Amino acid sequence: MIDFFPYRVFSINTVRVLGSLALLIATPTEAQISGSPVDPDQITDTNTSQQSTTPRTTTSDRTAQDVANTQAAVPDTSTTYRPDEIRDTSRPDEARPANRADHDLTRPVRNPPPPSEFETFVSKIVDKPLRRFGANLLVPDARDFTAPPMTTVPSDYRLNPGDELLVGLTGSVQASNLRIKIDSDGRAFIPRVGAVDLAGVRYGDVQQVIASKVSGQYRNFRVAVSVAQLHGITVYVTGFAARPGSYTISSLSTLINAVLAAGGPSAGGSFRSIQVRRNGQLVSDFDLYDLLLKGDRSADVLLQNGDVIFIAPAGAQVAVIGSVNVEAIYEARANETVYDMLLYAGGVNTVADDRRLLVYDPIHPGGWVELPAKQIQTQVASRGEIVRVLSAIGIAQPLFRQPAIVTVDGEVANPGRYYVQPGTPISAVIEQAGGLTPQAFAFGTIFTRESVKVTQRESYERAMHDLELLLTTGPLVTIDDRKPLDNARLEAVRSVVGQLKDRKPDGRLVLNVQPSDRTLPIDMTVENNDTIYVPPYPVTVGVFGAVPSPASFQYRTGETIGDYLRKSGGLQKFADKSQIFVVRANGTLLGQGHGFSQGNVFNQPAYPGDLIFVPVNATRGEFWTRIKDISSILFPAVITGAAVLK
Repeated sequence: MIDFFPYRVFSINTVRVLGSLALLIATPTEAQISGSPVDPDQITDTNTSQQSTTPRTTTSDRTAQDVANTQAAVPDTSTTYRPDEIRDTSRPDEARPANRADHDLTRPVRNPPPPSEFETFVSKIVDKPLRRFGANLLVPDARDFTAPPMTTVPSDYRLNPGDELLVGLTGSVQASNLRIKIDSDGRAFIPRVGAVDLAGVRYGDVQQVIASKVSGQYRNFRVAVSVAQLHGITVYVTGFAARPGSYTISSLSTLINAVLAAGGPSAGGSFRSIQVRRNGQLVSDFDLYDLLLKGDRSADVLLQNGDVIFIAPAGAQVAVIGSVNVEAIYEARANETVYDMLLYAGGVNTVADDRRLLVYDPIHPGGWVELPAKQIQTQVASRGEIVRVLSAIGIAQPLFRQPAIVTVDGEVANPGRYYVQPGTPISAVIEQAGGLTPQAFAFGTIFTRESVKVTQRESYERAMHDLELLLTTGPLVTIDDRKPLDNARLEAVRSVVGQLKDRKPDGRLVLNVQPSDRTLPIDMTVENNDTIYVPPYPVTVGVFGAVPSPASFQYRTGETIGDYLRKSGGLQKFADKSQIFVVRANGTLLGQGHGFSQGNVFNQPAYPGDLIFVPVNATRGEFWTRIKDISSILFPAVITGAAVLK
């Protein structure tokens, strides 16, 4: 067997270690070149030689035999190697790049920089910390942003002095894991082939360059090249950086890697203009917002040795707060508008009032100024402005803007829930439901509304509170007998208050309908969740309270309140004639001071569905008189629980 190099023979264990290392190296590429040899005596006879381990190749035209050759078993002791090619893979320093300290994840995180004067000012206004957009990339858990040691080498990477390559040759010549290093002159020496100029060569072209050099000596061979180790490069981060200076970083590092390794822009540094200069020429002017907001890294160039990175001073800063998706302080470029700032903030959120916003200029104080929607897209954002987007939550829209879902049931042709446009009147909803049936009693329509219910219950709760306060803080002795109130009477107070509290208004609204009406010609606009119930025509009048025979009696046209009281047996001795009241089917209340007086109560006409109530005369002592007076006022109102539409 004729070897390509007169290597020293090592033990089988050492060779196996080297073979295992070759399998762990990144996938190389292959070039197959044919050429006439200069010296035929130097051609290796592959038919009689022991095959050696070679890097895996990936050319599309290789044969099955080529694949078998590149995946051959670990070589035995007949394969020779040079001593400087043997690497102990158990040593961590061998597997770590030159800038291995930059990859030490045990290093403590750096402290966040103090907020700027503008950040402090805005944070006081919004009553919470507010930082510059993008600051969360730098602190508090940012460690290192240099390229990791196992990063795939891109094809456009240009080799630098100090980079090391692994070269494998198969075919007519044999060489496995030949490690070559590019010297300070940009050359790498291949034994018995010579020096090859590799500095500045694209990694995608390096195997072609090496193959071209070898083809001057041999033919019928294949070459595979991979990166063994990349030498670090030195770049300079200047300008408004958190930690300006020179940095030794991986050869695969980009502009972003270097900037973030230097702590990013300082409090006065720009996120919008980060320049890379190479040999005095501007290579790239990178806007970090392109990466943060758009995911665009097209201007994030691969750095080269000696590059200078300049972070420009920060431009105009504008705070965007309120109902936006990302509250933060944003940096504005020249001629960018308030609308651009809103776009950087992710736009307005779901509950925002997007028709207008407020702008505050602390540099030229004049208070908050409202900015209409048309002006937002044209007004240029100014340094130090605070833009606040207001919320639409809790703002009641006018009725002409409110669509509504209205429930209609009872005596209508098509009961159900109806979705109507803003400003729809009750009569139109009834018409949409098919109109009233012949059995409908329009006068007794029960119309309830949520907003009326809320108002009624608030007023009723205040009345109950006043009643409880009156009954519990009044004189503790009666006027007639000057005796202290006993527990029984105090319990009576609690009972009256408790019963009245249990009765809650239901939001009924009394419609302006006459007993003889057969339709609901009402132009009042409906609201969302309104309920309309049209009852069937009633045939009774009810009489209850202090009468001998409380009952409901069949209604007859032309009969009066007195007629029905007589049908129930008249008034009992303990009845209070002065407090008789009538609740009409439409929810209205008739009583002393509410439609008739004591003298004409019996002569009032009765309507279908009337409820006549005769209270008890409770005038035994000042205490019971007080309870009777309060109850006589509140009880009829509790029964009706209605608001009258006039």
